[in-house]
Order: sequence, then structure tokens, then C-alpha cells
Amino acid sequence: MAIEYRLRIDSDLSPETFPMGRLADYLSSLAKLLGQPSNVHFQDILKGSSILVARVDDVVVSNVRERVRGVSTGFGPKDALKAFDEIDALLRQDNATGTLVSEHEGIVIPFPGKGRPEPIVFGPFKQDGTLDGQVIRVGGTDDTVPVHLRDTDAIHTHLHASPEVARKIAQHLLGPTIRIHGTGTWFRGGDGTWELKSFKITDFEVLGDEPLSEVVRDIRKAGGSQWNEVPDPVRLLIEHRRDDGEVQ
Repeated sequence: MAIEYRLRIDSDLSPETFPMGRLADYLSSLAKLLGQPSNVHFQDILKGSSILVARVDDVVVSNVRERVRGVSTGFGPKDALKAFDEIDALLRQDNATGTLVSEHEGIVIPFPGKGRPEPIVFGPFKQDGTLDGQVIRVGGTDDTVPVHLRDTDAIHTHLHASPEVARKIAQHLLGPTIRIHGTGTWFRGGDGTWELKSFKITDFEVLGDEPLSEVVRDIRKAGGSQWNEVPDPVRLLIEHRRDDGEVQ
């Protein structure tokens, strides 16, 4: 048998005053929280503050119940936990609280919303450093030109360069990996994570695509150094890389 989940938003918003764009934000996050996109459907928006109703087809009821229970304990799938954070952030922005209610189990997930303490943030901190990545965008009309880099873990979008440096970087669009040099502005969260807010590029260099082992082989062939006496130069280079100017 199909069941319903209701997201109750306790705020001054009503179905008549709920902005369509904001409604879409809540529905998108609710859909991600419940999962099973082909079998979870938007049913209605009811009065009583604003209540978003989702209908879950009987064939996926057990899967959705398990997913929701996981979120309620903090051990659900990562995408569902992220959706919980999204909904809670929306509620906090709207000065509201909320609950996810199952017609058979009552309140299954409370959302503290405006009642959640604001996260502690330290900063800004400025530090010289480097970032590596492939250039995927260069453009803009400001005095400093936005630059986007893609590395293996993320896309860096808060990068800016002077027009002169940006023109040179643009020559490597979608090309080899480059290393940019400059000054970053960082914030540190209460959980110890660092977030880069902006990075002013002062210079860059193009990195070779050769494997590290080939780089070491070339250095050894060049002679005039003591690299031939190092038993494991690859490990030594990696250790030096880890210690080179990273934010701790």
C-alpha cells in the first residue's frame, strides 16, 4: 500500500504566499531525502503553515522507510543526509522549523531550522600557496578576471587574475595541468574544515604530464646531483610535496 510523507514547514508562509521558486527548492531537497525518484511523487501542498505531501508507491515503501530512519539516526546514505542539511538550511533562512511526518509513524525527522545554533567560523585567514588543476574557464569584465580550475576532487571557482595573467592562462584552456601561485583567503569551520573563499593568482606554471617516475629518471640522467644516491626518490618527492605550504 502506498504511503505519504509530509514535510511540515512551521513559518508565516502559506500555500497562497509560498514563492514558487522556494517551493521548488524544498521539493527538490525532499525528493533527494526520500530517494526512489521514479516512485515518489508530489501529492499536494496543504494548509496549516505549509505542508508538502509526497506519495510513495507501495513497491518502494520499505526502501524509503529504511532511508528515512537512517537519516533520523544520522547514519543514512550520504545523499540523504546532505538533503537533510539542505532542508534545514532552507528552514533556517526562512526563520522556520519543520518536521517530516509519516502517516503511520508520526514525526520521523525533526528539523531544528531557526533553532539550530549558527556554525562557528574563524577567519578570514590569508596565506600564500598553490593550486593545481586543468583550466576550464577564463572570462569576465571586471578588473580581475575569474578563472576556474578542475582537479581530481573539486572545481575551484573563486580564483581571480589580472587581465595580463588571465590572457596567458587562457592559452591553456582545457589543456595540461597548471599550477597557480598566489594568495588565498580561507575560513575555518568549527569542525576543523577549511573553505577557500577567494584566491588571487599572481603567477602560474604548466606542469608536465610525465609520470613522477619518469621525472626522477630524467633528473638522474642529468647528472651533477646526488639523486643517484637516494634509494627511493619518488617517496622523497611525495613527502616534500605534502609538506610544501599546505594549510593545516
